[in-house]
Amino acid sequence: MGFCTTIICLFFNIVYRESTGFADQDYINVSSLIFSINLLFLIVGLLYSVFLRSFKKGDTIFMVVFVLLTLFLIWRTAVGHRFTDSHTNTEFKDLLLGLLIIVGIAASFAVPYLFHNKDFDRNVL
Repeated sequence: MGFCTTIICLFFNIVYRESTGFADQDYINVSSLIFSINLLFLIVGLLYSVFLRSFKKGDTIFMVVFVLLTLFLIWRTAVGHRFTDSHTNTEFKDLLLGLLIIVGIAASFAVPYLFHNKDFDRNVL
């Protein structure tokens, strides 16, 4: 799942930057996206396994926790200020919000869905 999410985030990054002209790559760039998203999904997979083993309805609890975490991060990003220039700050926040939404949806819903999907298990794994 991490690989697919990385590809989607890279595509979003390219499309967003080309459509807005946002050029700052100090924080969000190709290398940071590839490394951080794949590392993040390794941790998400481990946490999903812990939730399944620790709780009777582990997949549901996992989904609720990750939806709430995603919403919290979206809220914190929306009210944060990274740059003094308001235009650059808005573009950075919009890029980060898009990436958070993509990663949040993938972590909250795609991981549990693919774990229980028999076709994915049979044809991919």
